[in-house]
Amino acid sequence: MAGIPLYFVDLQDDLDDFGFEDYGPDCESMRISAFLDIPGQDNLTPLARLEKYAFSDNIFNRQIIARGLLDVLRDFSSTEDDFLTVMEIVVRLSEDSEPTVRTELMEQIPQITLFLQESRPQFPRAFSEYLLPILVRYLTDSNNQVRKASQEALLILLEQDLIDQSDLEYRVCPILLELSSPDNDDEFKVEAVNIICKMISMLGRQTAEQMLLPRFCELCSDSKLFQVRKVCAANFGDVCNAVGQESTEKYLIPKFLELCSDSAWGMRKVCAECFMAVSYTTSSEMRRTKLSPLFINLISDPCRWVRQTAFQSLGPFISTFANPSTAGLYVKEDGTLSIRPPAEDTQYSSSSAKCAAPSQTSSSKDPHASPMDSITGIFSLEDDGNPGRRLLGSNVSGEGRPPDAFNSFLFWRSPLPDITEELELLPVESPLEPDPSAVPKPCLASRDIEKVLQSLQGHLDDPDVQAQVEVLSAALRAAELDSSPQEENKQPLEEPTPSTCTACPDPEETTPTTCTACPNTEEPTSTTCDACPNTEEPTSTTCDACPNTEEPTSTTCDACPNTEEPTTCTACPNTEEPTTCTVCLDTEEEDHSEQTVPSEDPIPDNEAPVHNDSVQEEEEEDMMNQEEEKCKVQDVVPQPLLDQYLSMTDPVRAQTVDTEITKHCAYSLPGVALTLGRQNWHFLKDTYETLAADVQWKVRRTLAFSIHELAVILGDKLTAADLVPIFNGFLKDLDEVRIGVLKHLYDFLKLLHADMRRDYLYQLQEFLTTDNVRNWRFRYELAEQMILILELYSPKDIYDYLRVIALTLCSDKVSEVRWISFKLIVEILRKFYSNGETELGINFINELIVQFRHSNKWVGRQAFAFICQAVVQEECMPPEQFVAHLLPSLLSLASDPVPNVRVLLAKALKQTLLEKAYFTSLGNPHLETVEKTVQAMQLDRDQDVRFFSATEPKRPLTSSTSLEQSVD
Repeated sequence: MAGIPLYFVDLQDDLDDFGFEDYGPDCESMRISAFLDIPGQDNLTPLARLEKYAFSDNIFNRQIIARGLLDVLRDFSSTEDDFLTVMEIVVRLSEDSEPTVRTELMEQIPQITLFLQESRPQFPRAFSEYLLPILVRYLTDSNNQVRKASQEALLILLEQDLIDQSDLEYRVCPILLELSSPDNDDEFKVEAVNIICKMISMLGRQTAEQMLLPRFCELCSDSKLFQVRKVCAANFGDVCNAVGQESTEKYLIPKFLELCSDSAWGMRKVCAECFMAVSYTTSSEMRRTKLSPLFINLISDPCRWVRQTAFQSLGPFISTFANPSTAGLYVKEDGTLSIRPPAEDTQYSSSSAKCAAPSQTSSSKDPHASPMDSITGIFSLEDDGNPGRRLLGSNVSGEGRPPDAFNSFLFWRSPLPDITEELELLPVESPLEPDPSAVPKPCLASRDIEKVLQSLQGHLDDPDVQAQVEVLSAALRAAELDSSPQEENKQPLEEPTPSTCTACPDPEETTPTTCTACPNTEEPTSTTCDACPNTEEPTSTTCDACPNTEEPTSTTCDACPNTEEPTTCTACPNTEEPTTCTVCLDTEEEDHSEQTVPSEDPIPDNEAPVHNDSVQEEEEEDMMNQEEEKCKVQDVVPQPLLDQYLSMTDPVRAQTVDTEITKHCAYSLPGVALTLGRQNWHFLKDTYETLAADVQWKVRRTLAFSIHELAVILGDKLTAADLVPIFNGFLKDLDEVRIGVLKHLYDFLKLLHADMRRDYLYQLQEFLTTDNVRNWRFRYELAEQMILILELYSPKDIYDYLRVIALTLCSDKVSEVRWISFKLIVEILRKFYSNGETELGINFINELIVQFRHSNKWVGRQAFAFICQAVVQEECMPPEQFVAHLLPSLLSLASDPVPNVRVLLAKALKQTLLEKAYFTSLGNPHLETVEKTVQAMQLDRDQDVRFFSATEPKRPLTSSTSLEQSVD
C-alpha cells in the first residue's frame, strides 16, 4: 500500500483535478479503498474522499468509483453508520447522468448483493431498500446499454436466488407486466418479453401461473410484432416445463398450435426447434393426437428451412414417446445407459422374442426338418444368436448360462403347463416289445403334440397361445401325413399290405384314397390303406377326385420302386388340406417331389396333386407371414412419424431438404431405437444398414461412436445378428470412423458372447496401422482400450494375440504412447499371475528382457527401467518372481553408458524399490545387492544420477573433481 501514492505524486498539487487516469482502462485489479485510505492527500476521511470523487466532474473518476464499490463495502462497512454512508453514495451515484457510470454501477449489483448476504447478515434489508429499486428503475432506463446491464443483473440474481419471493411478486413482476403491455413501446416490449420468458422458469410454479402466464399467452398472439412472437416461441419449451403439464395442455398448447401455423416461416422454424421440449411436458394422448399431426405439417412445410429444422428435431421428438417400462432401459444420473432389472422388463422381453421368431425361422428353415422342430422353436425364447441352435428347457441351455436363468416367457402371462420333462423324454421313449408292428416315431410325435394342444386349451384367451395352437395344429397334420409312407415302407414289395392314407387329422372326416399295386394294369386295382395296423380286415374304400363326376376318379399310389413315374394320391377337394401318399424305399435319398400318373378319368386343373413338402412349407410360410404381420404393427410411435424418419435416408431428401439430413438421422437413431424397443428393431434395421453404407464418412463416424449404446439397447442376440457385421465394416473404414469404434471397443466387446468376442483377437492388430503415421492418439487410445479388454479374454489368448501388440506399443516413437503401454504391460503380468499362469508370466518377462533390456537403443533400455518401476509400484506380481526374473537385469543397467538410463534406474531403486517393505525387511538376501548398486550410483560421473540416487540432495562436486572427470 505504501507504494501506491507514488503513482499520484505528480497530481498532489491539484486535488480538484485529481483522478484515476493513470491507471488506464484496465483498473479492475486495483483496490479503490487503498487509495481512499492514503494519508496526506487532504484532511478528508476515506468515506468523505469517496463521496468527493463519486461526484467529481471527471466522468472517469465516477466510473472507477462505481467499479470499486465492492472493495469499498468490504473495507468501510463494518459499522452501521459507515454502511449507511456507502449505500447513500450508491443511491446518489445511480442517479448519475452519464450512462457509462450507471452501467458500471449495475454490473456491480450482483456481486454486492452476494457480499451483503454472505458477509453482512446484520443488514438483511439492504438489498430490498437500496439496490432493488435501482435495478427496477434501470429496467426502464432510456439508455439501451443500461437496460441490458440491468436485465443481465436481474437474471443473475434470479439464478442465485438472491431476490425474495415477495419482492418478485410485488416489485419486479409489475414493472415487467407494465413494460410488456400492448400500449408500450415496441423496443421495451421485446425486452420485457425476453425477461418474462426467462423469469417464468426461475419463479415458483404458482407465481408463474398467476402473474406471468396470462401475459405470456397474450404475447404469443401479438399480431403486431413478429419479434415478440418469435421470442415467445423460442422460450416455449422452458415455459411449458415451468408451469407443468396441466397448464401447458390447457393454456399453452392452443397457442403453440397457432405459432406453428404462423404466416412467417421464421416463426415456424423456431417452433420446430423447440418441439421436443414442448412434447416432454404433455401427456401421451396429447402428444399422439395433436402434436404428431402438427409436426407432420412442419415436415411438409413449403419452406425448406422449416423442413430442414423439422427433420433435425424429428428424432428428438420421437424420443419423447419413450416409456422406460417397455424399453427395458433407463439412463443413470451420470448419463450412461443401463439395463433395467429383469423383473421390470418382462413384457418387452417376451414381445422381443415373439417378433424375433419369424426371422429366425426363415433363416434356419430346413425342408427335411421334423415336426418336432416346430414345437422346439416355439419354446426356444432364449436364443444365443445362432439361428440354428434351439434351446429346449435346461437340456441345451446356452453356454455359461445358469439353468435357472430368468425367462420372461414364464412371467409376462399366466404360467403355462410345464411340459419340459415330457418333451425331454420324447427321444428316448421306445415300445415295450420291440416287434415290427410297433407304433412308428411320427405317431409318437402326433400323440405328444395332441397332449400339448390339450394342455393349451385353457389359455386360448391369450392371442400368443392361439398362435401357438395354430402352429401345433399344422405340425400335427404334417406328422400324421409322414406316418403313412413309413408304414407302407415296412410292407413287402411282392404283397403290398393295404393301407389307408388320412388327409385330415380327424378320423371321421378322413378322405379315403386308393392305391394301385402295379402301374401296368390298365384298370387300377383298388386297394385299401388300413389306418390302423391292428385292424384284422382292412376296409376297402375309394377316393372321389371330383364330386361332380358320375364315376369316382381314382388316384393311384405307386407301390413299386421300379416305376419310372411315381404317382400321387390327392384327397378330396372338400378337405381343407390336400395330402399325398407315396411309398418309397428310402425317404432320405429319394426326392420328395411327386408326379401324377395319367388316369382314365382326367383330373380337373384346379385339383392338381399337392406334395407333402409343399404343404408343410406353405403352412410354415403362412405362420411366418402371420408373425411378421404382428411384428409390423407397433403402437409406440405414430406410424407417420416413423415413416418420415425412415425416409431421411432417401437421396431425394438430401436434394430437397438438407445435404446432411442423413447425419441427423444417424445422430438420433439410438434414441429412436430406445423409444421403439428391441422388439421393433426390424423397423430400423434397413435404415441403419443404409446409414452404415453412406458415402459420407461423417455419417458412418456418427454411427461408429454410438454403436455400443445401440448394442445395449438391442441386447446380445440382435447385436450378434445385425450390429456385428456393421461393426466389422467400421473396423476397415477410414481412421475418422475407426476412432469411434476404438474409443468404445471394450463397451461393445463385453456385450458379445465369448466365442464371437474371440474372433476379434485377430483384428486388434489392424489398429496399429493408420492412414496417417503421425496420428499417435489413435495408438494411445488402442493402449487404453486394451487395458480394459484384458478382463474379457483368457491368459492364453492374451499371450498369443495381445502380447505382440503391447510390445509394439512399448516401442512407439511417441513417449505418451510408450508410457500408457507400460501400464498395459503391468496389467498383462497381473492377469497372468492372478490366474496362476506363472509359466506364461515368465515367458513374457524373458521376452521383455530380450527386447528392451538388451536393446541396441537407449530408449528401449530406458523403457525396461520404466516397466520394472511400474511392476514394483503396482505390485502386479509376487516379489519373489520379480527378484528372480527381473531384478538382476534391472541392476545390470547401472553400467549402462547412457546417463538417462542410469537416471531412470536410480529413480526406480531409490523412489520405488527401497520403499517396499519386502525389500527393506531384515534378512532379505537381495537388500545388500540393491544397496551396493545405489552406493555405486551415488559416485556416478553424471550429476543427475548422483542426485536421484542420493538419500538427500548433494551439493555439486568441487571444480577440481569436475575437472578431473572432464579430463578423464
